[in-house]
Amino acid sequence: MDVLDSVITSDTHTILLRPRPFARAAGRLVLLPLLPHRHATKPLPAEVWERVLRYVFAQYEECLPNIDVETWKQGLLLICKDLKDVALPLYYENVHVNALYRLERFTNVVYAADQRWDSIRRTPYSAPGRWVQTLDLSDLRCGLWSEVYHVDTLLVRLLPLLPFLAELILNSTILISRRFIDGLCNREGNDKLVSLKGVKLASSADLTLDDPFISVLRCCRNLVELEIHGSGIEPLLSDGHIQPTEWDHVSFKPLQLPQLRRLAVISMHCSTVFVALLHSALPSLRHLTVTPYDDIPIPSSLVPRFIETHGAELTSLHLFTPKSWPTMLFPSPTTLLQTCPKLNHLSLENPLPVLALSSTRPQHSLQLLSIPRPDAGFYKILEALLPKMPALKAVRARDVRWLRAGMSSHAREAGVQGEMRDWRQRLARRRIVMLDGAWQPGEI
Repeated sequence: MDVLDSVITSDTHTILLRPRPFARAAGRLVLLPLLPHRHATKPLPAEVWERVLRYVFAQYEECLPNIDVETWKQGLLLICKDLKDVALPLYYENVHVNALYRLERFTNVVYAADQRWDSIRRTPYSAPGRWVQTLDLSDLRCGLWSEVYHVDTLLVRLLPLLPFLAELILNSTILISRRFIDGLCNREGNDKLVSLKGVKLASSADLTLDDPFISVLRCCRNLVELEIHGSGIEPLLSDGHIQPTEWDHVSFKPLQLPQLRRLAVISMHCSTVFVALLHSALPSLRHLTVTPYDDIPIPSSLVPRFIETHGAELTSLHLFTPKSWPTMLFPSPTTLLQTCPKLNHLSLENPLPVLALSSTRPQHSLQLLSIPRPDAGFYKILEALLPKMPALKAVRARDVRWLRAGMSSHAREAGVQGEMRDWRQRLARRRIVMLDGAWQPGEI
């Protein structure tokens, strides 16, 4: 081999060994490979990498709970250029902001990219603005009015640059301004917005014909989920404004929300937006979360009337009272099972109401009943209703958890734990499961 030169032909990739000029024997020898030829690996298509990275981004919290999420996601962008081209749209698809400086930095990045974009490009909108589909500001805390104003200014500047935004989650402690509402109405892509949550509005019995947020609901006609937070109980009645009882006699154009499926109205007993939703047809509404205010003098509280108007097609009703100090508990309507005949899930709030079913409707389709904690007085009411609820599968005490294994038998039989065990034994005779607060949907 030391006297031979190797020649590689470009057409057949055959290796020929040719003797050197002073070799004793002439001719050419073919070098046979000892191992088979390895073919080049075909690269994965971009669509496959997109599905892989989408799964990784969705599961990072469960797999890596103790690391900085943003740092970890940014590390995927630094692996190689080809992977970055696929991962970058997914990185900006769901934006979660929990600090003011991060919101400012994100706004500057999107605004700078929009300034560099021109109409000659093939894409109609600039990147990364066109990639953002979810903007979550639920963990953004603002303690000063200057910070609230700064957040409002950034959102007014940012939202017009997100044309494909489908889900907007605001912080329910920040009251939105008029210029924010105007900017949200005048932006492009409102028909793509399907979820609007965490909206803070002022609740009051002083109603006016012109509420700026109603214009948002008129622009976003494809909303599927809407969550509104009120400011609690305000002075009930004032002079010089239209009262709730007089609203029926006013010419009012109903809202067009044909796809609204989930609605949450929290800490709001009355407002112009609440009245607008009350007098609008909501044909797709199936899940309702509302704070009960039944002890406020009627007509100030619109909650019972709203449930009665839109409860015929509801499958899930959650009565939710935010925990505050001092605690203010309002009774729930006693006619829930009658006004909502198609309920599958009913979540009650303290004080527990005396539920009843009319004789004209002997059975109800309720499958899951949720209460804060078991009460001996309410069990008598529930026991009288059980023959009329043959589909009931479980009763859940959402504020109580079963004691862990290893606790003494006396601890398991005392207080709320003893009441829970008593309920479980009684309900088991009817093949109904007793659940605690750790239960997750889909376990039964």
